[in-house]
Amino acid sequence: MHLQQESPRQHDVLELIRQLDEYQAALYPAESNHLMDPAELERQQVYFIVARDDKHAAVGCAALVPHEDYGEIRRMFVATSQRGKGVAQALLARLEEEARAAGLSALKLETGVSQPEAIGLYRRAGFDPCPPFGDYRPDPLSLFMSKAL
Repeated sequence: MHLQQESPRQHDVLELIRQLDEYQAALYPAESNHLMDPAELERQQVYFIVARDDKHAAVGCAALVPHEDYGEIRRMFVATSQRGKGVAQALLARLEEEARAAGLSALKLETGVSQPEAIGLYRRAGFDPCPPFGDYRPDPLSLFMSKAL
């Protein structure tokens, strides 16, 4: 598996994002889906990473969005066929590495309460529940998590 910073506006990466949107829409109502448009992922300060397999197919993606003193993890997704192979852990580790290199003091994220695999991944990586942050408001379908770096 290869991880590298890439544009989200590539056909295979946009397909991953479409699958993520479809997955989220099946779990939550629109008002509880906090999606980030691919165009926003192209902003200069956003670190968007793509995981590719040995055949160069996009199998996962994630973004680090820096804020004043923390980085927010957004658009984390792994193709169904690649789950359980360490792709998500590798993406998360790379985002943490980038956040540390940028001098950020913490990582934060919002995930849904109906995603036990994602919640387990974040807990194993040292994330703990926290209050809503940034522009987020309390939502019974959202779980906010943070990790000090």
